[in-house]
Amino acid sequence: MKKYFRIALLFCLTIVMFSCQSDGNKQLSGNLVTSPKSAESSSDKKPVLTFDKNEFDFGKILQGEVVSYTFHFKNTGNAPLLITNVEKSCGCTASDYPREPIQPGESGEIKITYDSKGHHGFQSKVLIVKSNTMPSQTAIRIKAEVRTPGQL
Repeated sequence: MKKYFRIALLFCLTIVMFSCQSDGNKQLSGNLVTSPKSAESSSDKKPVLTFDKNEFDFGKILQGEVVSYTFHFKNTGNAPLLITNVEKSCGCTASDYPREPIQPGESGEIKITYDSKGHHGFQSKVLIVKSNTMPSQTAIRIKAEVRTPGQL
């Protein structure tokens, strides 16, 4: 029994000894320390979502009016950009965005429609554009001052 125990112990020590040896030629990249995400991918290809403007003000509008604005953007990265969703902060807004990939250097549009029915006063609506960029969420905003017919 002691013989089997000694063999097992010797085997375990041998495994530990060889697994702890380091190869002197291997070095850890500084990028892995400063940017752990770089460990996940050896490729530096990333899409970048760049808007002409991230905010639009409709100004004074009449209550019940439906207004739209088109945000223009460009993929300034070096990989295809894919917009997966545009999340709205309320049901009074709607969005239309490209479903196909936007190639590097190409442009696209996101149309936002705001229905002011039932609203009054200053309105600010944030929409979150979700995409395959880093970070994966980009905020855009629309604003308006909704007035009743007597206030204009």
